[in-house]
Amino acid sequence: MIAQTVKAGVLMAAIACSATSVVAHHSFGAEYDAQRTLSLTGIVTKVEWTNPHCHIYLDVADGKGGMVNWKLEGYPITVLARNGWRRNVTLKPGDRITVTGWGARDGGSWGHSREVTLPTGEKMFFGPPAGTGDGGAAPVVEVR
Repeated sequence: MIAQTVKAGVLMAAIACSATSVVAHHSFGAEYDAQRTLSLTGIVTKVEWTNPHCHIYLDVADGKGGMVNWKLEGYPITVLARNGWRRNVTLKPGDRITVTGWGARDGGSWGHSREVTLPTGEKMFFGPPAGTGDGGAAPVVEVR
């Protein structure tokens, strides 16, 4: 009986430890620069509906005749759904959109999104404000 209790306790501890890594989260400031604001217009190539963050991949002209594929992080699936986003309906590959947000600290072609202007002209939040942790209640970019 004691052996079964010990085994159950060890199993519970293992589950708790493995769950911790799943819910671990990165700091906005560790990856993104709140002073490096972005406004990108381009064509959606892919939308990843994943947790803990969804991502938009966007082909943007680089000004030299080429294209750069940007990866833009946003809210998790549940938050997007609560805010009116619908998978494969609101945003699809081929849509021309504008995304505002913040660039990566390393200067790469990835960033943290805030607002998406859809092909219809409708504006929707795809991510929270820079580093506030408030879930998007206090916008730090101009909202029209």
